[in-house]
Amino acid sequence: MRANYRLQRLHVPNDLASQAVVEANPQQSHYLAHVLRLAEGAKVLLFNGRDGEWLATIDSKSKKAVRLIVASQQRPQPPAPDLVYCFAPLKQGRLDYMVQKAVEMGAGILQPVITQHTQVTKPGMDRLAANVTEAAEQCGILALAELRPPLKLDRLLAGWEPERRLIFCDEDADTNNPMPTLQAITENRLGLLVGPEGGFSEEERKMLRTLAFVTAVPLGPRILRSDTAAVAALALIQATKGDW
Repeated sequence: MRANYRLQRLHVPNDLASQAVVEANPQQSHYLAHVLRLAEGAKVLLFNGRDGEWLATIDSKSKKAVRLIVASQQRPQPPAPDLVYCFAPLKQGRLDYMVQKAVEMGAGILQPVITQHTQVTKPGMDRLAANVTEAAEQCGILALAELRPPLKLDRLLAGWEPERRLIFCDEDADTNNPMPTLQAITENRLGLLVGPEGGFSEEERKMLRTLAFVTAVPLGPRILRSDTAAVAALALIQATKGDW
């Protein structure tokens, strides 16, 4: 069932059931009351990542809080996306964009990875979490992607599940066409690794290519910025092996 994009959607921590009462947090309350200027009786959609999506009604408003009454379930909770998206953090604006688009494209786990050429080694995790929530609210997604703490590339690879195929975007691949390689993958559980703006170092590329669970793919004849490469790679994976 497709999402209802006409109503405002909010992620809440509360358990959701018919007649449950939900107090919107201060930021949500301000947005509903003072930005959208919704009146008492207006309808919104709520989700918590566990109970599906529920229709709720604004029951009361005050200067500090908006009180919501849950009415009926609109969509059941689907299985959480299983795709692991591993990325080298970028500078703030492009990182915001990349995280939002990864959530929109169906990534279920977001794993920052520190490589030799990574620009930002200590990304703001609270800001990233806010981007994850905003993307889910805007795009009809019913579960927040899991945001994991940053890992160095060697630690990521040492702890990787061998049964999950890791696809890495290799600008030095021998071909420009990723489709045959992606179509030949037999595993259902997948991960994607996109490097930093400066690309992977030669040492990192050699390390990745020696691992049995890693598959290198190109992204065409042009050099793509990391945030563009992320969207392109996620689209290819979803079209060939994912839920498209």
